[in-house]
Amino acid sequence: MFKLSEIKELIKLVDQTTVHELEIENEGARLSIRKPGRTEVVNVQTAAPATHTYVQAAPAPAAAPAPAEAPQSAGRDLSGLHQIVSPMVGTFSRAPSPDAPSFVNEGDKVHDKTVVCILEAMKLMNPLEAEVKGEIVEVLAQNGQLVEFGQPLFLVKPE
Repeated sequence: MFKLSEIKELIKLVDQTTVHELEIENEGARLSIRKPGRTEVVNVQTAAPATHTYVQAAPAPAAAPAPAEAPQSAGRDLSGLHQIVSPMVGTFSRAPSPDAPSFVNEGDKVHDKTVVCILEAMKLMNPLEAEVKGEIVEVLAQNGQLVEFGQPLFLVKPE
């Protein structure tokens, strides 16, 4: 079952991004968050079909959110480069802790199991591996930035 604090955090994450729908299943519970127009609707249902909880969130702001900052590589030829993309919505962290060095920097060599960053979602730290052997050409996200599903985070020149 989802905790109310987890649901509130997910609503906040969806509200801060251009994601319009998020659906999660966990231990027999299903959570679906949608942004249809000016409101967010949260539907939580457990394995038992008779128990449904609906939470109507506050209306979304009238003004559309500012578009995400264009990556530094905008307008650049990306042919031959591999993009490491975010597999989820979360907060991008370049290092395991604020006082630790970054996992990787531009010019670093990586292999498929090299951890390149951590994505924090719902207070869970999710390490992201390079999944390719090569050299980090560019880091596209800023430390502490909220990133979206499918957003490019790193450019890698494969070996």
